[in-house]
Amino acid sequence: MSEAAALLDGMTDPERRRCLPALKELRKELRIAPWDAASRKAYPTLHAAGTACHTGAAGAAAWITAADLRWSQASPAALLHVLGDREQDWLGDLTQRLADRPSSAQVPYELMAGLVRLSGCAVPTTETYVVGWVEQVGSLWQRGDTVLHRLRRDPHAPELVAALFEIPDIGRRLDWLFGDGPNSWVNALARLTEEGRLDRQAMLGACTARLLRGTAPADCRVFLRVLTALEPSRAEERERVTDWLALAAHAASTVASHAQSVLGSLALADAIAPRQLAEMSAAVLFRAEKKLVRAQLVLLGKALRRDPSSAAELLPAVAHAFGHEDPDVQERALKLVERFIDKIDKADPQARVEIADAATQLGAGLRARATVALGLDAGELAPQPYLELLPLAPEPSRLAPAPDSAVELAGEVGALLASTDDDMPAFERALDGLVRHAYRRQEELTEALTPVVARIWWMDADPQYHSMDEYLRSAPHGLQVVLAALLGKVSTATLHKAHQHAPMPDPCVHTALAAVFDARLWEAAYRVRTDPLPFLLATPTWSSGLLEPDELVARLGEYHRLGARPGEADFAQALLRVRRDERAVAEAAAERAAGLGTTQGERLARWLTSEGPATPTNGRRTSGVRILLELGRIEGLPEDLPPAFRRLGQPVGDVMRTYCSHYWNRAGRQHWLAVLPGRRELVAARLMHELSTAAVEEIRNVSAALPLIAEAEGEAGEAVHLCVAYGLGARHPEDRLSAVDALLVLAARGQLDAEGLGRDLGRLVRCGAVRPLRLAESVHTAATTGAYATVWSILRAALPVLLADLASDGAAPAARGFGELLAVAAECAELTGARGDVAHLAQATERRGSSRLVTQARRLRATLEQGVAA
Repeated sequence: MSEAAALLDGMTDPERRRCLPALKELRKELRIAPWDAASRKAYPTLHAAGTACHTGAAGAAAWITAADLRWSQASPAALLHVLGDREQDWLGDLTQRLADRPSSAQVPYELMAGLVRLSGCAVPTTETYVVGWVEQVGSLWQRGDTVLHRLRRDPHAPELVAALFEIPDIGRRLDWLFGDGPNSWVNALARLTEEGRLDRQAMLGACTARLLRGTAPADCRVFLRVLTALEPSRAEERERVTDWLALAAHAASTVASHAQSVLGSLALADAIAPRQLAEMSAAVLFRAEKKLVRAQLVLLGKALRRDPSSAAELLPAVAHAFGHEDPDVQERALKLVERFIDKIDKADPQARVEIADAATQLGAGLRARATVALGLDAGELAPQPYLELLPLAPEPSRLAPAPDSAVELAGEVGALLASTDDDMPAFERALDGLVRHAYRRQEELTEALTPVVARIWWMDADPQYHSMDEYLRSAPHGLQVVLAALLGKVSTATLHKAHQHAPMPDPCVHTALAAVFDARLWEAAYRVRTDPLPFLLATPTWSSGLLEPDELVARLGEYHRLGARPGEADFAQALLRVRRDERAVAEAAAERAAGLGTTQGERLARWLTSEGPATPTNGRRTSGVRILLELGRIEGLPEDLPPAFRRLGQPVGDVMRTYCSHYWNRAGRQHWLAVLPGRRELVAARLMHELSTAAVEEIRNVSAALPLIAEAEGEAGEAVHLCVAYGLGARHPEDRLSAVDALLVLAARGQLDAEGLGRDLGRLVRCGAVRPLRLAESVHTAATTGAYATVWSILRAALPVLLADLASDGAAPAARGFGELLAVAAECAELTGARGDVAHLAQATERRGSSRLVTQARRLRATLEQGVAA
């Protein structure tokens, strides 16, 4: 490097331009050269030489920040040496260009600062320069001195500190530098301001302006610390009342809390008018943070006691809290209104009208008190009649036929491969399309599929290290087995073995459903390779998985005409999917099927006219904290089912292992309801243990099947409702939301057994499988969609089971969150006008103290005894 620097010293511009092409050529060679010791040694010299040989500032800046030279570049000192003989204006231009680069360019701060000294130009205030400056000043471990001492010595500190407040999202980058302590940036900026090195008014204005602009948590933390460290005086706080009022509505609770504290002090010192306090209250009382809301009500109470004549301005602001979700907040606000309502001049009725309008949001018991306090008739605050709002009940849709074009089909297959949402109708449509096109135009299909599957790992895998046959030996991996068969990536022998002797996992509750789904895929892949099918018999007619009997008869007739041999798994799945609930339609289809004169037609005719599988006997069992359902053997399934289908009739209980090797692979679960369409109780019973892990073991993302179960056809019995109960008590919000969706769908379809679900929830809470606080959050979410009556009907059945512990011995439920559950019940009862009695509720209300459990129990009892709809 030193030899190159000596050669570069004193070069003229024409000499630099002549050297530049050779340097660029060397750079191209190094890009493709191996990263060895010679390359590592050449790069820094090349970096410095290229910088020196550029005669334009733009070219020099591009060379310095080039990505391929970044990993082994010349040191800032070497670059400053080779640039030291340039004109100051040229160096100033280069400085600004480097400072304008994004932070990803990784321009060394030492280089930019050195160029500022050489050129004498104004210090840049761009993000790259300022961030580099802050990090350089804050690196105390390298120097041993303090941030304060460095800033005192830096002549550019005032300009760079001012620029610090203008950089977007700076807090996220610098939060770790703005800690607490005597050597922190916060303390240093406060000391420099105190010493007069930084303008105090500019610093205060910059802090408040940045807080008003930014909502990023890191920005709020950083600049709030600086503002607090500056310790504004009372006079300085009064000058910025408008800013404090705006900050009281800030999204960050820490910022809002600080603004509330400042404004509270000003209000109690008569430094702000009642109108401004009311304006602040309107912003704070709508917040969800109960601590801020309660503090604001305390402040309003103090202000009213100091100046009762301000009641006309402040009490309407207090009434904003009547709409708060916390009934305790509502009651605190009502107490203030009750205490100071007489201070409002009756000749000025506007304030009373505003308070009365807000009082309609109160619960039934509090609303009655407000009626008395405001001197109104009982009917004047009567709410509108309650109207339950439920989502539209989903209706099954008819599946569109498979695309006629191979290119269009390939596009749909590509979308399925890229999607994380395993959509059953789209999958069935694509699978049928692959089978159809393989029968008619296999070469055209293969050509269309090749670019679509190019990114799948096995397309370019080395057979020596990655065997596709081994990969598909244990599982078909969705459409991949069919695609591999079409593209010749798997041997016929492997497909034949899987088709004839499909690998059967150890017995578990999932195997029966998974084996059927896998068997269809292996069969389709094998037949595509050896004896293509004209189309699939089992492709459902409806998105629910059901297949119309007339359509199946027509498909069998077309098979007979073509002389095609149906696949065993395909036909067995078609039998399980065919709709048989309309006897007249089924019998007419059976007659036509028998007339086909084929074995499959006769089997279909017998199936359509048989009684069908009887509902298996069931019983409950306890496993640890779980309540699970046992199902007996299913009798009456179609005759002569293939081996993979025979486990469907086996009982569900202790004799079957709950976990299996496929437990963590949830692929295919979206299809299991379509294996037995119209029999969702059987599917729910097999999924119950897995769904219970969302609540018991706190496993994430296991409840996605619940909305599908709710939308499926068939009876919604004990198994379905127990699955929903576990989902409502799930650990993770996304799983609880899936359960809430399922609950609302069942209610909208008129299939919800609210009383049974409520009893199950009560039992699960008592045995410890479901935590009350999680359940409270779930039912509150469901209620706030407009389903207050539905939720109340569930909780009305659950509460007696839970309140039974509050018997004569006075023992309270130990689980946290029971008070929140009672609060949801009370809110639902108030809004729906529920009345009557809940067993064991009286014991809860008679307990001593003012815990949330006791206060919410009293609130619920008062509502039920009053029977006023909100």
